[in-house]
Amino acid sequence: MKKLVSRKFYTSLFSFLMLCLVQAVAFAQDSAVNSSKSSTTTTTTTTTAFIQPWMWVVGGIVLLIIIIALLRSGGSRSTTSEKVTITKKVE
Repeated sequence: MKKLVSRKFYTSLFSFLMLCLVQAVAFAQDSAVNSSKSSTTTTTTTTTAFIQPWMWVVGGIVLLIIIIALLRSGGSRSTTSEKVTITKKVE
């Protein structure tokens, strides 16, 4: 029982130290804002290609066809049945 308590303690301590480390890194990034260095900024504009609406429709149809094909093929394999005919000859 004592070993379980010490394991919990070490796990909690490790978690606490990791959170402190992450917080220290976050504060270290904020100190760059307070510096008195002058800097120049350049802006660049980039254009992003958007997909046309008809491509979304075609993609949706293809996705539905794939899903339907997978569902149909899986269902036909699992429902196999065999017919057995027993004939009795009574004399």
